[in-house]
Amino acid sequence: MTEFRCRALVAVALVVSVVVVRAGWAGAPTDLLRVQIDRVVKTLDEPDLKKEGKTRERRVAVRRIAEDIFDFTETAKRSLGRHWQPRTPAERKEFVELFANLLERSYLSKIELYSGERIAYLGDTIEGDQATVRTRIMTKHGTEIPVDYKMYKQGDRWLVYDVIIEGVSLIANYRTQFNKIIQTSSYQELVRKMKTKQAEFSDDKHRTSASPIDRG
Repeated sequence: MTEFRCRALVAVALVVSVVVVRAGWAGAPTDLLRVQIDRVVKTLDEPDLKKEGKTRERRVAVRRIAEDIFDFTETAKRSLGRHWQPRTPAERKEFVELFANLLERSYLSKIELYSGERIAYLGDTIEGDQATVRTRIMTKHGTEIPVDYKMYKQGDRWLVYDVIIEGVSLIANYRTQFNKIIQTSSYQELVRKMKTKQAEFSDDKHRTSASPIDRG
C-alpha cells in the first residue's frame, strides 16, 4: 500500500472514528459508531463548508470533533512506546501537542478525499474496558478495506486510541518512525523534527506536500 493511499484511507477512517463518542454517549462501541456516523457525513456535506476557500474551516471543524473523542494523549503515549516513561510532564505535554498537530497535517488534512464511501459494521469484541470494532470501508470501485478501531472505556465513554487499516496500525507505524529517530539520534532530535514540520505546514502552501516525520 502506497504512503499516499495509506494516508487517504486513514483520513476516511478517522472521519468515521471522530464521531464514536461525544457528549457522554454510552453503549456498545459498534452502536455508537453506527448511530453517530451520520454526524460526520452531515459535517462533510455542509454546503457552506464545501465552498471553495473553506478548506481551513473544514479542517478546524473536524479537528474539534476529533479532540472530543480521539484520545490523542493515549495515542501519543503508545506511539512513543518505551521512550514515554523517561519524559517529564512538560515534555509529555509538548509531545502530545506536536503529535496531535502531526496527525492533523498528515491525515485530517486529507479529509477532502472522503466521497461517500459506505461503512459495513462487522461487530465488536469487548474485553473489560478494551474493545475492538471491526468495519469494512466499501469503496466506489467495489473493493473492501478492513478497518478496525481500538478503543477503551473511560467513565461512561468509549474513546478511540488506534486505527488499524488492512492490518497496519497507526500507532505501530509511528512507533517505528519515532524509535528509529531516537535510537539513531535522540529524543530531542525527534522533537526538533516535529517542530520543523509544524513550522513548514504553518504556511498553507506547504500543506499539500506532507512527508513522513523522519524525512528532514
